[in-house]
Amino acid sequence: MSLLFLFDMDDVLYDYDWRARMAGLTELTGHDLAELRRRWWHAGGEGAAEAGGFADGAAYRAAQNAALEREIALEDWVANRRSAMRARPDAIEAVRRAAQLGQVSLLTNNGPLLEENLAEIAPEIAPLFGEHLYTTSRYGARKPDPVVFERVLEHYGASAADTFFVDDLPENVAAAASSASRPTATARPRDCSRRSRSSPRCARRPSSAHGRRHPVATEQIAVRRHGAPAIGGEQVAHRGALQLAMFDHERSPGLSSARARRDRARTTSSPSGPP
Repeated sequence: MSLLFLFDMDDVLYDYDWRARMAGLTELTGHDLAELRRRWWHAGGEGAAEAGGFADGAAYRAAQNAALEREIALEDWVANRRSAMRARPDAIEAVRRAAQLGQVSLLTNNGPLLEENLAEIAPEIAPLFGEHLYTTSRYGARKPDPVVFERVLEHYGASAADTFFVDDLPENVAAAASSASRPTATARPRDCSRRSRSSPRCARRPSSAHGRRHPVATEQIAVRRHGAPAIGGEQVAHRGALQLAMFDHERSPGLSSARARRDRARTTSSPSGPP
């Protein structure tokens, strides 16, 4: 098949404000942040959803409502998730360009309820991805488990050599690269100034379990306001630092990158919602 481009969603194509989402859930349930965490996120509910633990959105809703002991209407859940997101037009333009070069697909750590409602939650990207608005729950594993990337390749019948992955977390990029050639990804720091320092997503963590550098295996996209990487010769721009992994480190068809310019700690991967 042609090139396959996989894009993360939160903090890549959209700014995601999990505190705003939790404040909305507090209004809907009466539970404060600590109680929301205790009942659902720290109890493993969201992580299980992202890894395929619920068959569909109805099962997810039933489990979450039971855990929170509140009945959250579907339309309220969708509106609240949507309210915590702000589209990044320049990043979405990169998806548009990638779609001209090959197949684009979403790969976000989220559960089936979000996947079933992505056209409403993320309307800016729905026309670009079409029926390929996927969450990790579809594949029965969540990033950074390499299994999820292996299943994506199998699903699309894609070769590692022709597959690219864009994400904001270095450990996810390392896992994507390891699914084909076992290289070790390296990463520059991420700016956590807009996040709570209490969030585990803003904790310092090594980008590699082995500590080796394998700069050919991954490329980092630095997105400056007036400068950007080129995809297939076209300039695309985006705020923030992203990571792009080449599944096969021997090839780099049609994609170049600029050097990252970030100073603060990279974030770690955690279930979406309150980390």
